[in-house]
Amino acid sequence: MDATLQTALFATQPASVRVPSATDNVAAATKAAKEFEGVFIAQFLGSMFQGIPTDGPMGGGQGEEMFRSLMVNEYAKSIADKGGFGLAGAVSRQLLRNQEVPQTEAAS
Repeated sequence: MDATLQTALFATQPASVRVPSATDNVAAATKAAKEFEGVFIAQFLGSMFQGIPTDGPMGGGQGEEMFRSLMVNEYAKSIADKGGFGLAGAVSRQLLRNQEVPQTEAAS
């Protein structure tokens, strides 16, 4: 965000507006980054499972088609919780960098 725009935004806010603490930002950014990585992994796995037919010895059929996306989402969450592809750290750092506000502006 442009420094002039930041100054204008903070100048128009009343003094009673709570500025989130650094801890709040870190926790929220980490959660959002992990969720983003889970969605990314789900898209990755979804395209991988797309080519696998559902008919087989057990005859998965329409039921398997319907619930495959749920299974893929759970796989993705599990992979992301165990470290994923390593995107969450980079995304979290970038989110925090984008939210940084110089102390002089935050105090006014």
